[in-house]
Amino acid sequence: MKARRDEGSIVLELQDIGFEYDSQKVLDGVCLSVERGAHLAVIGRSGSGKSTLLRVIAGLEAPVDGLVLRHGEVFSEPGWIRVAPEKRRMTMVSQDLGLWPNLNAEENVRLGLAGLRLSRAEARIRAAAALERCGVGQLSRRLPGALSGGEQQRVALARALAVEPEILLLDEPFTGLDLVTREEILQEVERLTREQGVTLVVVTHDPWEATRLCDVGMVLEAGQVVDEGPLADLVRTSPSPIMARFRADRGTGV
Repeated sequence: MKARRDEGSIVLELQDIGFEYDSQKVLDGVCLSVERGAHLAVIGRSGSGKSTLLRVIAGLEAPVDGLVLRHGEVFSEPGWIRVAPEKRRMTMVSQDLGLWPNLNAEENVRLGLAGLRLSRAEARIRAAAALERCGVGQLSRRLPGALSGGEQQRVALARALAVEPEILLLDEPFTGLDLVTREEILQEVERLTREQGVTLVVVTHDPWEATRLCDVGMVLEAGQVVDEGPLADLVRTSPSPIMARFRADRGTGV
């Protein structure tokens, strides 16, 4: 976040990011810095700009204002994506997961590896290993339509982690899962990203989900950062409406 212990540890930085759709401001002056290995939650209500922010970080959209940097190198600037998404060492799992319905689980993971110029044998080995780590190695020949929602989530996660990203971006990918399956997937994401030292940025409207995965957070309202800091502090004291509602629903009163 804004406070930095060591400049060399900052893996991702946003400087005064602005973005517009049809001349309507969606992001306005968003600043952010994320340390290597941190788990950051971007929390906000629908329409707050959080998914757009993730697309700007990933290089899928160019900002109207400001800079996106990784390790101090400018990746995006106003109107220009200087480093293409596939060259950023970032991967993203979106809400719709983006699995190709005509490809089986292994083929979907190998498709994510296409930009690495691996041999066919290397890609198969890495895809199989990623599926195994995510608990769906035995389902490698199944099409997405033959998988449960939780199994599809695991395949999408395997595809994202197979490329060995430095930063993993999650755009509300747990929506629609039952409570037990969601808890299992959250535990897997936590375990795998910690084991591999992956920096995690999670977009969510659910503060509880954020606390299961993340240690720092920021709250977006109408495209602006209204609060940020250690997630435990935000849960206890943030005056933002979404966090206040969360406390009321949980009956914490603090």
